[in-house]
Amino acid sequence: MFQSFLSQIIELATPLNLGVLVGSTFIGIVFGVLPGLTATLAVALLSTLTFGLNVELALMAIIAVYVGAIYAPSHSSILLGIPGSAAGAATAIDGYPLAKKGLGGQAIATSTIASVIGTIFGLLALVAVSPLLVSLALNVTSVEFFLIALFGVLICGSLTSPDLPIKGWIAGVIGLLIAAIGIEPILGYQRFTFGNPALAGGIEIVPVILGGFALPQIFRVLRNEHLKESVVTRIGNLMPNWRALWQAKFGVLRSGFLGVGIGAIPGVGEDIAAWASYDVARKFDRDPDSFGTGNINGVINPETANNAAIGGSIIPVLTLGVPGSPAAAVLLGALNIHGIRPGPMLPHEFPNFIPQVAAMLFWSSLSILVLGLAMARLSVQVLRLPSSVLMPIVAFLAVVGSYSLGLNMFNIYMMFLFGVGVYLMEELGYPVTPVVIGLILGSMADVSLRRGLLAANGSLEPFYTRPIALILIALIVISLSFQSKFIRKVLSGFAKDKAA
Repeated sequence: MFQSFLSQIIELATPLNLGVLVGSTFIGIVFGVLPGLTATLAVALLSTLTFGLNVELALMAIIAVYVGAIYAPSHSSILLGIPGSAAGAATAIDGYPLAKKGLGGQAIATSTIASVIGTIFGLLALVAVSPLLVSLALNVTSVEFFLIALFGVLICGSLTSPDLPIKGWIAGVIGLLIAAIGIEPILGYQRFTFGNPALAGGIEIVPVILGGFALPQIFRVLRNEHLKESVVTRIGNLMPNWRALWQAKFGVLRSGFLGVGIGAIPGVGEDIAAWASYDVARKFDRDPDSFGTGNINGVINPETANNAAIGGSIIPVLTLGVPGSPAAAVLLGALNIHGIRPGPMLPHEFPNFIPQVAAMLFWSSLSILVLGLAMARLSVQVLRLPSSVLMPIVAFLAVVGSYSLGLNMFNIYMMFLFGVGVYLMEELGYPVTPVVIGLILGSMADVSLRRGLLAANGSLEPFYTRPIALILIALIVISLSFQSKFIRKVLSGFAKDKAA
């Protein structure tokens, strides 16, 4: 298959294909940078525009916009601290502090190289180890899906809480409860709608992301007009930190494996890959306490993982017809539109199709390398704008991004409501990111848990008899065990109360 992959790289290098590649990557980067315009939306919109194109050209455009839109949220995460999507939220934790130190350009350039490496890692996995990853994905049941969702919320809460991990876990539980709003998917009755038909469809993720990340930043700037730390003024050079990349080579390799493995699990996606990679990187770092203050490894690892997850998420799409992420689900629909039937028979019906997709990922990685660095110089100009100009623009994009999702005014109301709520939470020391992650994973956790229990007639036996479930439980226990500071604080507080 590697020989076919190399031949496809050469065959795809036509002027028309490369022109479509560059244009689609540019569109993907624009969608990824602007808050609310996600990779899923970019792939969906472009899929409708490629209906009249041949399969090769259409797929080249869709793959390129997919890769560009997954990479680009790092720009807004680093420069503004406002991720364009959930997949870029992990990058904002250390990327934004780096930008405030005057290293925003270097952080963007380094994240670009990491994203290229991650994309190449994903395509190599697509060519080489897709049968193995597919067999692993086939063994994942509802029990494992629930544990994966629980693991994602717990690690996110542990990482983002400014003082006590329990605050992050509480924020994650709030996100899980918000995800329960709407029509219950198994039995079809309404939950927590309070008679409001607008809530029957549930809470959309885009207004939550925009309200949770954009509005609190706007409120803080409006409250403190002279708060200079919220507006980065020094950019620095746009050269990657090659030394940090070389020192993080083993971490990059680890993040690549994590990204591919998590991306191949149906329904999980790039955001969990980024958070899992960030969590592992912090635990293995020589100075874990520096994460959150501007550690470049906090940018390199999640950016490698979320782009590696692209190749991982495409694996079950092509071989099983099961999407690994929301954007991959739209890709699956686009393939059906163009007469491609993904599944076990795909390699027999189209022998060169998987190597061809891998070759498209290769060209897309080169495209984000060139366009990402070139557009970074344009992106950083946003930082030169005064807050009186920048914040209204951010607010306008947040409103447009929320309204564009179904052209629904209710989404704007929800965005403002979440923005105010998250602002108050952050003032009390509760992080916003676990709320978003809890909302993203809430539906999967809810449905998977009940399906698992229904299949076992209410028994918890699958949780401790299935090997993959045991591995996930072990990961959860290990992750929680690292929160020793929290345990010590609880025990010391209990001892003081007992002594008093």
